[in-house]
Amino acid sequence: MNIVRILLATLLLSHSLHAATPPPNFVIIFIDDMGYGDIGPFGATKQKTPNLNRMASEGMKLTSFYAAPVCSVSRAQMMTGCYGARVSVPGVFSPASRAGLNPAEHTIAERLKEHGYATMCVGKWHLGDQPEFLPIRQGFDHYFGIPYSNDMQRKSLPDGANVVPLVRDDKVQELLNEDDQSRIVERYTDEAIKFIRSSKEQPFFLYLPHTAVHTPIHPGAAFAGKSNNGRFGDWVEEVDWSTGRILDTLRELKLAENTFVLFTSDNGPWLIKGSDGGSAGPLRGGKGSTWEGGVRVPTIAWWPGKISAGSTCDTVAGTIDVLPTLVSLAGSSLPAEPVIDGRDMSPLLLKESKTSPREAHYYFSSYNLQAVRQGPWKLAIATQPETMGKQPADDAKTNPRLYNLAEEIGEHTNLADQHPEIVAKLQALIAAKAAEIGGQSPTARRPAGETLEPKTLYPSQPQSSRKKPKANKKAKSAAASLDQLKPGETLAAEAAPQVAGTAFTLSCDVETTQKDAILIAHGGAAVGYSLYLRDHHLVFAIRTGTKNGLHEIASAKPLEGRCHIAASFTDDLSMTLSINDQIAASGKTTSALLRQPQEDFCVGHDNQKPLLEYPAQEDFKGILEHIKITFP
Repeated sequence: MNIVRILLATLLLSHSLHAATPPPNFVIIFIDDMGYGDIGPFGATKQKTPNLNRMASEGMKLTSFYAAPVCSVSRAQMMTGCYGARVSVPGVFSPASRAGLNPAEHTIAERLKEHGYATMCVGKWHLGDQPEFLPIRQGFDHYFGIPYSNDMQRKSLPDGANVVPLVRDDKVQELLNEDDQSRIVERYTDEAIKFIRSSKEQPFFLYLPHTAVHTPIHPGAAFAGKSNNGRFGDWVEEVDWSTGRILDTLRELKLAENTFVLFTSDNGPWLIKGSDGGSAGPLRGGKGSTWEGGVRVPTIAWWPGKISAGSTCDTVAGTIDVLPTLVSLAGSSLPAEPVIDGRDMSPLLLKESKTSPREAHYYFSSYNLQAVRQGPWKLAIATQPETMGKQPADDAKTNPRLYNLAEEIGEHTNLADQHPEIVAKLQALIAAKAAEIGGQSPTARRPAGETLEPKTLYPSQPQSSRKKPKANKKAKSAAASLDQLKPGETLAAEAAPQVAGTAFTLSCDVETTQKDAILIAHGGAAVGYSLYLRDHHLVFAIRTGTKNGLHEIASAKPLEGRCHIAASFTDDLSMTLSINDQIAASGKTTSALLRQPQEDFCVGHDNQKPLLEYPAQEDFKGILEHIKITFP
């Protein structure tokens, strides 16, 4: 009888202890533009990363972990568990963009708040900077950070200095010039630790998407000049220091054994930045591409007592799997709707399985599905540059290309001819997924969020000591409408129409005897569009932001007399020119405008960095009026 009582008491005590175990805390450290070969656990030697080395020795290296080619889409995947194509986040959002992550989507923060989690985002958000898109509208209790990339700057101070806004919750706290960015890692780290300390009595989710190591590179004073790899290596070492402080805080507060920490990157290294661009290690390609070096990122999972110390997992997983994994580890499950692409990878982390929870991994560039991986096999079906700003290598122009990544991680030996059955199988997967969420006619794509009147964050600066700069005499104010502009005038970049990633129609009335003339131009050598005359023929040009991304269509007949002209760019990437409501030319681009043009909206000229080399040698002369841009 006594034995029975003892056993019963033991069982009740065990149950009581189990029931009292709190849900785990979660920390995601998301680095910007860090390559596969940029930290010690993945082969870096020039910069020292002792804290990440320790993290890997105490946790698990994920060596086949995938993000996306560029910033915003990668962050959308992390937050929603969906490929960017499914939630209509194809590339990069610009400041004051009309589009952002749809508030109707369910983020990690929203899913965890349903279970009593405190939530905070500290760092680069880049899923829309308008109030309805900011983190505090997407499930986070608080936000502190630069809401987009640190190179998306404006000249907003009296001395002409470039600045970016530092936002707290939904208000601009201050404007940072480039020198101020040297403290951004330190400030993010302090905010993150403050949140951990204040939330230690309840389960919490900290999302720490660093501004580092995106260019421009600004290591803190304590790290400048300390690495053997220039200022890039210095900033990597500061990120390592920051990670060490986070982990040490968890240890100090006795939270380590109940906190899952994931360290990863949003995409591969920005190779065209040279010594400021990082390394993909043994992988081919970099940021902007769907080569392994563009999307396969250095990743470490840490959870003392739960994740085996010094372990490695080469099974395919990625950012889309984070949301379902955290929900599962929190002791819950996801509803069947809305559909997500990610799967729970906790069996991989806890060594309960070695099998990928997904049938395959898909490599999207914008809405274009370019490759698929299943097990060791990767099939690429698109011509590929190595990274943004470079031409495709000769061997990247052959399609399809089949690689065995288990045997050759560098993607140089095309095995398609030797394995036609594998090619056929993977082509079928690509066709099915493209029909679902890729290409021009998807069956299951959900819309992005949209605001009708986006406003730049810069006018909200609170410091009375910082006066607003004087306006350019030729630039109209943000309140001025396009049809008030006259030839020779401009609309300042921050007040220009927001065209990134969206369809639009540009129209005007024109009459001129000039053979060659610039009518309207918005953008520069990277991204933009223009209407101009070439030998009396009307030309519509778009530069999308990709290499060789300049696309032009021209009217077959010359422009004669006074004409109403319209140039349209549609969601299916079609370009159309109309003269007096009659179609005069049509064509297609290969992508949407990847980001907002950074230059002024110009009438009768193209200032700053011209979109292209125009044939026009003199200013516009004639009538140019009733300028209008409409959005569907």
